[in-house]
Amino acid sequence: MYKNIQETLAFFETFKPLVANSQHCEIVVCPTFVNLQAAVETTRDTRIEIGGQNLFWEKEGAYTGEISGGMLKALGCRWVLVAHSERRQYFGETNEDARKKIVAALDAGLAPVYCIGENLDERQEDRTHHILETQFQGGTAKLTAEQFLKIAIAYEPCWAIGTGKVATPEIAADAHGYIRETARKSFGAEAASACRILYGGSVKPDNIRGLMAQSEIDGALVGGASLDPVSFASIVNF
Repeated sequence: MYKNIQETLAFFETFKPLVANSQHCEIVVCPTFVNLQAAVETTRDTRIEIGGQNLFWEKEGAYTGEISGGMLKALGCRWVLVAHSERRQYFGETNEDARKKIVAALDAGLAPVYCIGENLDERQEDRTHHILETQFQGGTAKLTAEQFLKIAIAYEPCWAIGTGKVATPEIAADAHGYIRETARKSFGAEAASACRILYGGSVKPDNIRGLMAQSEIDGALVGGASLDPVSFASIVNF
């Protein structure tokens, strides 16, 4: 929950030329809802794609304050975050909520980024793999392999978000490997291999190289470091 429209436009004015030649990865920015239209318009004809931070699972109705996948798609969004750790922590979103939102996003033609990850207590209790499997299976239940191929997974160790702590590349790679194995059991080897699994947890310019050196890590879900266009661009272009 950062930046007004003027600040959003200023961000992109600086950011766009810094990543204009970045052909090696996909670049997605998910501003707050009120800035989506401005973000879509200012990034038109660039390689930067825009996504929503959340959505509701119904297409329309008496759900005051909610935003549907169709509304995001009509604005020009291509992506949407689902079950970000802060949605789980502060708003009580469940795996079943996530499943319904993933289906709604796919029905609207959006690509969901489904966020999963353990908190500090769960890690200290050696329950990381159990939590990851439970959240993964709960959010992707009843999906076909074809639907799953349209989803990206983001591993967010909650203990490393906004704390300055970061999972070591080896810790992150272990979690990513387990998520991919869980995907293989659910959707087959081909879908698991094709699935993009992003790491999110205090990603910064000075640790992105070590993280991305791990073969299991396909990209990054960047939080605080994405608020500054120069910092974010350096992560994109590391």
